[in-house]
Amino acid sequence: MPLTDMKIRNAKPTAKPRKMFDGDGLYLLISPTQKPGRGKSWRFKYFFDGKEKLLSMGSYPEIGLAEARSRRDQARKLIANGIDPAKERQRQKRERAAQIANTVELVAKEWLHRQEGVLAPKTIYRIERRLANDVYPAIGSTPIADLVAKEILEKVLRPIEDRGTLETAHRVRGTLSQIMRYGVACGLCERDATVDLRGALKPIQRKHRAALDSEGIPDPAKVGALLRAIDGFDGNPTVKAALRLHPLVATRPGELRHAEWTEIDLDQALWSIPAGRMKMKNPHIVPLSPQALTILRELQQITGKGTYLFPSSRSAARPISDNTLNAALRRMGYDGTEFVSHGWRAIFRTLADEVLQERIDIIEAQLAHQVSDALGRAYNRTSFLKERRALMNRWGSYLDGLKNATKVISLVKRTGSN
Repeated sequence: MPLTDMKIRNAKPTAKPRKMFDGDGLYLLISPTQKPGRGKSWRFKYFFDGKEKLLSMGSYPEIGLAEARSRRDQARKLIANGIDPAKERQRQKRERAAQIANTVELVAKEWLHRQEGVLAPKTIYRIERRLANDVYPAIGSTPIADLVAKEILEKVLRPIEDRGTLETAHRVRGTLSQIMRYGVACGLCERDATVDLRGALKPIQRKHRAALDSEGIPDPAKVGALLRAIDGFDGNPTVKAALRLHPLVATRPGELRHAEWTEIDLDQALWSIPAGRMKMKNPHIVPLSPQALTILRELQQITGKGTYLFPSSRSAARPISDNTLNAALRRMGYDGTEFVSHGWRAIFRTLADEVLQERIDIIEAQLAHQVSDALGRAYNRTSFLKERRALMNRWGSYLDGLKNATKVISLVKRTGSN
């Protein structure tokens, strides 16, 4: 006869273990004990591959009659499908143990370790700091397989957003997305939960890097004034050379600062930047205009025996710092709201397009942006080298004209396609 809750509650322990059967292999085992309400546990007896087996279903009263029957029915379904319930339980335990071992923090550290040699050390350091400050304390111990969008938003991203560091919140969301996609690839989780967070954070109000704008575009007259101010700079001659060379090459400030003499070929008028220093990790060639060559030959007399074109004043073993150029600009009265050194790239791109009327694909190749041809093939470092050399020669002459106030050409709209 099937059991009832009353029968189970009133069942008393005896000197020997006894069984109270419910049906379909389920019974309650009552162990000898002097503690009321203790010593009662569920068992499920079944046959699999011709062998009698026993499966524990939990203790009473933690597992009530209804729940015990539900567990029995689930086990019977497994048997009907050719699955041994005991082995299935062991598999689930192993899987759960693996999930617990694969916490967000452990997976994140493994992913970050694999980025060494791919990302710059400074970038890895910044990611480590964000994870340590904002992610690990909140969800670091959570199995990555259990991570859901709501938990990420409420425990990690909202606190960052609430303290006013909106860009950091977006960066952390992007980092967690990369970590979860790594987890998916390794079979540690089913999907990237951050996908469900698109639109959940306030959008970033992007500000263009200060680039002598006038109504949103670089003002040629202001560019000429800055070039004259640079020529009049009375600070360190190495720093002055960097300030003079930067507009003529339009590289990222970090690429300029770390330039080495072994990369410069004055005879061929080329600067070859290795892949490790480029943002996109592809080697890049910068054609050098006559104006750039003049500056480099003068600089060679000062720093040519060392490693770097622009060594630090404190140690020739390292280049000038990332703040040196902007600090020099501030000395000249450019406080950062009007111009920063990275602004030369925006100035070059806009004026080479709108004033010099150069082809956009050649400009983008010169800026080392990821561009492709009509067949989707990425251009390599020598792409358009002849055209880019001509562009940089024209650009050098144009800047000379702006500096001498003879080439302040108004911006014009293109009438045709590139």
